[in-house]
Amino acid sequence: MGARITSIGTYVPERRLTNFDLEGMVDTSNEWILQRTGIRERRVSQSEQFTSDLCVAAVENLIHRYDKSVEDVDMVIVATSTPDFAFPSVACLIQDRLNINPSAGCIDVNAACAGFVYALHTAHALIASGLHRKVLVIGADALSKITDYTDRSTCILFGDGAGAVLVEEDETCNSFINYHLGSDGRGAPQIYRTGLSSRIHDIELVDSGFLVQNGREVLRWALRTVPQGIQELLNKSNMQMSDVDWFIPHSANLRIIEPICEKCNHPMDRTLYSLTNFGNTSAASIPLALDLGIREGKVTDGDRVLLYGFGAGLVHAGQLLELHMDVQVNEPTEL
Repeated sequence: MGARITSIGTYVPERRLTNFDLEGMVDTSNEWILQRTGIRERRVSQSEQFTSDLCVAAVENLIHRYDKSVEDVDMVIVATSTPDFAFPSVACLIQDRLNINPSAGCIDVNAACAGFVYALHTAHALIASGLHRKVLVIGADALSKITDYTDRSTCILFGDGAGAVLVEEDETCNSFINYHLGSDGRGAPQIYRTGLSSRIHDIELVDSGFLVQNGREVLRWALRTVPQGIQELLNKSNMQMSDVDWFIPHSANLRIIEPICEKCNHPMDRTLYSLTNFGNTSAASIPLALDLGIREGKVTDGDRVLLYGFGAGLVHAGQLLELHMDVQVNEPTEL
């Protein structure tokens, strides 16, 4: 059975945290941040606004733009590493708030910044197997809740946001061309947030409750791993990078995206990212970038799009799609 992404919706909080705001919080500057990340500002949720709230707003945006119903969704998959609670799942909270059929399954997927691609892969498998027909996939994170705003190496990077898509069965069209997954648990200490344990591989971690990242090592891993993963994905799809209309990597940092594109011989003007105004939004960064491309009229029907997420785990995931989305009924609201 074929599967197709039929619609998309996104949401970011109203509050903006600019580079100039950060100048008054830590020892940094607008020029320093721009040069090293490409980020100008990021969105930050209110104190009582959590990941489930971001998800609901993104789905409501999808419903409005495409005149869709989600009550008949038979599986909800939320990719996040910042759930409202350890349990219950964000997906289950959303099922209640959006009046989704109580027969629907609900799960959260924690693959950090690769989470949205992992969730899409899972949705495709569930539909291709014939077990499900309509899956709501959401990538969302409220990273401001776990960011140390006294650490200038991390607080300049992260923001909050959510992106949602409906993946539906289609007997005549299959948007999912191919995929590539990978993991390297040896790199787990390079980016983490402590929980019940504060040790990995007999290494004592910083038990602050905040996100901790060794940016230099994550950069080295990404520049080595992502181009190789992209090539493997293209090889098993019998395609070349020139066959891809749009490359949408995880919007971690422009200084990671640029060398990845150079290694893959892919032009930056055919690469979509969401970091400039939203920062690194983890699982939300790829759907935000895809939606920006749609809103700006860049991504059109029939385009081949290569998504590639990478992050804590260390994990990475690529998905090659041919987009055939439904026509929007209403104009999207401004992000």
